[in-house]
Amino acid sequence: MDWGGWPVSRILILFVGVEFLLLFVQVTLFHSRQNFRHWSMWIPVVATPIFGVLSLLLVFFNVSGLRTVLTVCLAIGVVAGMYGTFLHYRGVGKRVGGYALRNFMTGPPVILPGLVSGVSILGLIALFWR
Repeated sequence: MDWGGWPVSRILILFVGVEFLLLFVQVTLFHSRQNFRHWSMWIPVVATPIFGVLSLLLVFFNVSGLRTVLTVCLAIGVVAGMYGTFLHYRGVGKRVGGYALRNFMTGPPVILPGLVSGVSILGLIALFWR
């Protein structure tokens, strides 16, 4: 499939790639601040730059094998983001006072892993846009 210019799907994939690289910076800062206490903290630190680079490569080299690899990675990203949201929500509850508003404000950011899922879904929509 030839891109034939810059259709919306190509622009969305470009946005998804940049967004994953920005998420990588934020997630790395947050998880290193917590000294990677749980093994799962490494998942977004390793995955988001891979997703970002693959997305940006697809913008410039539209190869079917690359599309397939990115599709699998983004599907994994959806699941990983949901798992992260669960872990962050559970982490808020483990703080003194449980699920109090102050713990949502100072504890693990419950919304951030959802961004990984959301950007992954946006990437999947762009890949299968007709």
